[in-house]
Amino acid sequence: MQIRVFLSFVRKEFYHILRDKRTMLILFGIPIVQIILFGFAITTEVKNVSVAVVNPSKSPLTTKIIDRLDASKYFTVKEELQDPSEIDEVFRKAKVNMVIVFNNDFTDRLYNGGADIQLISDVADPNTSTISASYATQIIADVQQEMLPANMAKPKITSDIKLLYNPQMRSAYNFVPGVMGMLLMLISAMMTSISIVREKETGTMEVLLVSPIKPIFIILAKAVPYFVLSFVDLITILLLSVFVLHVPIAGSLVTLISLSLLFIFVSLSIGLLISTLTHTQVSAMLVSAVMLMMPAIFLSGMVFPIESMPALLRWISAVLPVRWYIQAVRKVMIEGVSFFYIYKEVCILLFFGFILITVSLKKFKNRLE
Repeated sequence: MQIRVFLSFVRKEFYHILRDKRTMLILFGIPIVQIILFGFAITTEVKNVSVAVVNPSKSPLTTKIIDRLDASKYFTVKEELQDPSEIDEVFRKAKVNMVIVFNNDFTDRLYNGGADIQLISDVADPNTSTISASYATQIIADVQQEMLPANMAKPKITSDIKLLYNPQMRSAYNFVPGVMGMLLMLISAMMTSISIVREKETGTMEVLLVSPIKPIFIILAKAVPYFVLSFVDLITILLLSVFVLHVPIAGSLVTLISLSLLFIFVSLSIGLLISTLTHTQVSAMLVSAVMLMMPAIFLSGMVFPIESMPALLRWISAVLPVRWYIQAVRKVMIEGVSFFYIYKEVCILLFFGFILITVSLKKFKNRLE
């Protein structure tokens, strides 16, 4: 009996959504437009780029270069690697954005006519990698000018730049994960909160609550259609990314979809929380814009690098589920890493989901009784 009534509520909600042209436009028109528009580059200033170095020679010149990089506002030298074989691992664990590799005989080669420095950069974020490589090259040139004798012919330090994950420097590689997070949150959270608030605003929620089904199933019936439609949007976004923007899915598709379903659940929990805080559809939209849209665009790392933000904004971004989702999607979709390398983000999203759904359901029940 309970299951039949629950399924009838789900069908009713699907019918209500599908016959509303404005809702359908938001659900399917906006994602298609935004995923295409955000495939273009947005230039931003880059600061606090995490760097690791391989410096086997330990010469005064290489030490000076490293110190100068670390002293600049653009770079933070996180660690010194003992062997080049460690480079791939630090990138996969997202510990650094760039690795600088010196030769064993760097100084000798420099004084004998020229030396090479290899700059290995993670181009999952092409804007950051391009600008940071340019900054590093300029700092290296400045140190060379200072350290070498003025009366000798200036040997040339050649920077060998190696770009990982996105060698074509295509901006879509950076923005597709961000747009995925923003759109899934828009559909799952905002539309769910408005749908529930609409029932409360018109007084029909109280009518639904006197039906022979528990209130929790009524709320789930309102959320299930948006969960399904969010999944459809996810597949649409992935198809557009691969076949229109030519952004490949380097990692496991199963991992990517599972991660996205977890984020959709978290977003639905946020939508339920918003519905407990508001009484009208207008207020629900305003709260959604403040709590979801603006932070998702400016504080999630979608447009502006989190490392370049002031400390206060970095702390705020840490409590945004969309920040961790975007970070994990970039690792899976662009860098092709396994689940082991995103367990931190998954655990954080699970924590957010548990807290949000617990608080939201408790407050929602109290509000309607």
